[in-house]
Amino acid sequence: MAGGVSYVAPELRRTVKPGTLLIDSSTIDPGTAKMVAAEAEKKGAMYMDAPVSGGVNAAKAATLTFMVGAKSKGEFEAAKILLSSMGKNIVHCGDVGMGQAAKICNNMLLAISMIGTAETMNLGIRLGLDAKLLASILNSSSGRCWSSEVYNPVPGILENVPSSKDYEGGFGAALMTKDLGLAATAANSTHTPIPLGSLAHQIYRLMLGAGFGGKDFSSVYKFLQQQK
Repeated sequence: MAGGVSYVAPELRRTVKPGTLLIDSSTIDPGTAKMVAAEAEKKGAMYMDAPVSGGVNAAKAATLTFMVGAKSKGEFEAAKILLSSMGKNIVHCGDVGMGQAAKICNNMLLAISMIGTAETMNLGIRLGLDAKLLASILNSSSGRCWSSEVYNPVPGILENVPSSKDYEGGFGAALMTKDLGLAATAANSTHTPIPLGSLAHQIYRLMLGAGFGGKDFSSVYKFLQQQK
């Protein structure tokens, strides 16, 4: 991400005015967020990272979650006024970069749970279970999770989710692969074992090679369905 900073820094120096509030809702590594914040501070501007989660439907309903990394509580409160028009949960995660840390952790878990849901549904269907019945059982049992209940990867179980629209829209598999790469880098730098996160990253990289990069990340079900 250092190359991105080398591009952004001159633009900040050229265009940003003192007192400007900069809110970055992209998903990048925490170190990059801190470097951009340092450049903004040189111009007397306030920068904070505020990556977002919740999916397309939450965006439409303005119920997104924003994970905010801000230098001070005062700066966070200034951003919260703006972010509250788009989100329901605006969380101060700590200093600059901590919003990115929270988002990376969230997306690693999301990838793992989506793969687990896809595997489970694929196995149950191959065993002869009705897909909607199996989903209903999972969602009233201990296996219940967001991926099974709100964003089920099997076509026809839920309306208005990518799996029922040929996996179009939503959060792309290529973006999930990128975020898992960020998690892998963070894990390496902190000497943190992430065996399931690493395996999830490998699976999504295989999906890219199989042409699923432009599809929603829940298309991991279709990818697994094609495996024998």
